[in-house]
Order: sequence, then C-alpha cells, then structure tokens
Amino acid sequence: MATDLDDIPMVRQFIEEMIPFHRFLGLKVDHLEPGLARLKLPFRPEFVGDPFRPALHGGVLSTLLDTVGGMAVFTRLPWGDRASTVDMRVDYLRPGLNEDLVAEGRVERLGNRVGVTEMRVFHPGHEAEPVATGRGVYNIRRSDQGGEGPVPDSSGLPEGLPGA
Repeated sequence: MATDLDDIPMVRQFIEEMIPFHRFLGLKVDHLEPGLARLKLPFRPEFVGDPFRPALHGGVLSTLLDTVGGMAVFTRLPWGDRASTVDMRVDYLRPGLNEDLVAEGRVERLGNRVGVTEMRVFHPGHEAEPVATGRGVYNIRRSDQGGEGPVPDSSGLPEGLPGA
C-alpha cells in the first residue's frame, strides 16, 4: 500500500511545514505522484556560494537532490514507514544562477529495505539544462519493524528537541 497521495494538502503541509529544515529553506511542493516528487526552492541571496560569478552554493543543490530523492521514495511507502539517505552521488553540471530552482526525483527501484532514485535540479523553464544531477540510495525502515522514534508534536518539532 503506497502513501495516500489523494490527501495532497496534508502531504504538502507535512513536507513544507512539519520538517523544520524544509521550512527554513522555504521548500514548496510542486507535484507528487507515486514514484515522483517535484519541489521548488525560491531564490534567496543567502544561497549564493560564489558572489563573483555569481553562483549558488553546491550544498544548496545537493540538499535539494537529497530531499527530492527522499520524497520520491516516500511517495511509494505506506504511512509510518521511513526512509533515510545511505549514499548519494552528485554531478554539478553548470553554475546555478541567482534564480528559483526546481528539483525532480524519480524512484528507479524500491525494494523491502532499499530505494534507489535519480534526481535533477534545474531552473524553471530549463528542464533540458540541469544544474546538477544525482543518484540516491535510501534505507527503508518499515513501521512494522519497531523503533519508529519520536512523533512530531503540534509545532512540527520532534519531542525532546529544544523549542519543541
């Protein structure tokens, strides 16, 4: 049974608001379907890594790739299952401009314990010219295996963390 993507507002809220790092970055869900995720990242001057070029910081690009890959895997999992990054390869193909970014991730293979994704980041309207591409491997922790960890409280932060 895959994640119930029919309740897109709830999934969107979880991705955009319940994960503090996503909220900090300003990530927005553009599209979700089983095995596919597309996120948007509005440009912020703080994302610039080379002000002389100018070009976006590679960490911003790799963060987007990792996040969209994990989200793509998540779209194929039952509620309660979790995924975490095991390995990721990033190829930086061209400088990221001081513009919004789109990240797209597709599941290539999903097994019982491992998911593999292919991801890319590009500027809107320039899908054929990716800024970076990547391949991610994600560990899948099935909810029936126990050890799910803390459940987020109403603020979106896991219980026990400062500010929760």
